[in-house]
Amino acid sequence: MNLAPYASNPAKSKGRIFQESKSSSRNDFQRDRDRIIHSASFRRLQYKTQVFVNHEGDMFRSRLTHSLEVSQISRAVARTLNCHEDLCEAIALAHDLGHTPFGHAGQDALNACMRNFGGFEHNLQSLRVVDVLEKKYANFDGLNLTFEVREGILKHCSKKNAQKLGDLGIRFIMNREPSLEAQIVNLADEIAYLHHDLDDGFRSGILSFEKMMELNLFEIFFKEVSNAHKLLSSEQIMHEILRLMMNSIISDLCNESFKNIKKFKPQSADNVRELKNIVCFSDEMGAHFKEFKKFSRTNLYEHHRIKEMSVRASKIIYSLFAYFYDNYNKIPESFKSEKEQSRERVIADYVAGMTDRFANNLYKDMSS
Repeated sequence: MNLAPYASNPAKSKGRIFQESKSSSRNDFQRDRDRIIHSASFRRLQYKTQVFVNHEGDMFRSRLTHSLEVSQISRAVARTLNCHEDLCEAIALAHDLGHTPFGHAGQDALNACMRNFGGFEHNLQSLRVVDVLEKKYANFDGLNLTFEVREGILKHCSKKNAQKLGDLGIRFIMNREPSLEAQIVNLADEIAYLHHDLDDGFRSGILSFEKMMELNLFEIFFKEVSNAHKLLSSEQIMHEILRLMMNSIISDLCNESFKNIKKFKPQSADNVRELKNIVCFSDEMGAHFKEFKKFSRTNLYEHHRIKEMSVRASKIIYSLFAYFYDNYNKIPESFKSEKEQSRERVIADYVAGMTDRFANNLYKDMSS
């Protein structure tokens, strides 16, 4: 692997919470990736909602397929920028482990339930999953991942919460940046969202070519594909547009990031953390992204079909939280192993870990 001096190097990792002997066949970031893939939380992503709930159809993205797409984009960018691909992959595969069932509607509902008890935020919960809630190993709770992977998982954090996280929280208190690999995954996440929101919205029938032509970048590639290919099906046209658009977006990200690397000349991963955000889009592409986000919010997330799913999802989460508050003994003991952990946090851990299907079935059983 041809690593640049500014890339994260597993041989110079800031280490794990619990010391372990090195592997003779894998670097530390590879070991982290493998631990994530073999975790129960990762498997459950298969049945957790992205936008459309699981029973809407098998063709729509789940949290698992989203995470794989983020990983693929991240690795491609990391290879171009001579950063560490294994680290990007590990962060990408773990970044959504803390998401609730039913997507953002589930998170909002669980956060409301936890409002007076520290709140609920999926980035912090993803960190909590890999630090505490996975229980497989004899010598420690969690997956005991390296600092660099944990740093990348925690994209956002309030200063109040950061003060409880030791070295991991310093960057939020001091307004520093994470590694380049973490920066790459952060924007790869946005790129993957853009791609699958349009694709799933089109597959569902909610978004039409006519509606998506309101997006300047989409219109450019729609005209290009339509002029070049006269006999394609609508599905082929959509695929070609997204393929060309993703290539344009990722190329812009790599080009702009290289400009910043040449400008700031970072000499180490720690040097990166002291600089302003290096991995970014051009101003023009950044404007396109703002347009995409506004479009998705208005035409997809606020569509009556999605809102109906969200209302039902919120009702299920509120009901499950109330049920387990009154029936605390029905929560598995493994969730209660932390000393001084509040009842509410234990319930949030348990509910957040559920798949859409499990939460749905449990709610039906409760209501029957």
